[in-house]
Amino acid sequence: MTKQYIFDLGNVLARFDPYALTAACIKDEQIVQPVCDTVFDRPYWDLLDNGTLSDREFKMILRHRLPKEWQEMGCRVFDEWVQNMPPIAGMEQLVADLKASGVGLYLISNISIGFSETYHQIPWLNDLLSLFDGLVFSGPLQTVKPHAEIFEYLLHTYQLDPKECLFIDDSPLNINGAAAVGIPGYLFDGDAKKLRTFLKKT
Repeated sequence: MTKQYIFDLGNVLARFDPYALTAACIKDEQIVQPVCDTVFDRPYWDLLDNGTLSDREFKMILRHRLPKEWQEMGCRVFDEWVQNMPPIAGMEQLVADLKASGVGLYLISNISIGFSETYHQIPWLNDLLSLFDGLVFSGPLQTVKPHAEIFEYLLHTYQLDPKECLFIDDSPLNINGAAAVGIPGYLFDGDAKKLRTFLKKT
């Protein structure tokens, strides 16, 4: 029987859509895509996620990579992306219902040190994450999903039995990473109702 539920954040609890996050700050449609491609360039975000690049250092690099007239816009997109992320429909209520049922709730997210220090400033996100029994952010640990270390850290820190857990993530690689340490997974496709139906069977 599943007693502990482990959630991902991006595209499981909150919608992480780089284009939409960029468009929320820039009204000129002609430059949204090129600014988006630069701000959310995956290799640099990987460095943020594994804690080897700070938000301040990222913005210094960003300024060098953008034309002068786009630099302030790009930095604004980066500064405001967390507050511009919307919740995924149905997931806030699902988490609240799970909490009320008495099961354990945990989160593992590949995300920056900066996020781990500031997410509480976003009311809906702070309210949601306050329901969790444990939060594991990759940046401060300098290890990321799908590596075994981050899953083992969660299991050890909170004394969890992997066989009693279910890991919910939108990445097959991460699901496989959890499976490698004995944690069964559910590949989330954005449908909270479908997930709720599945969880009723666990």
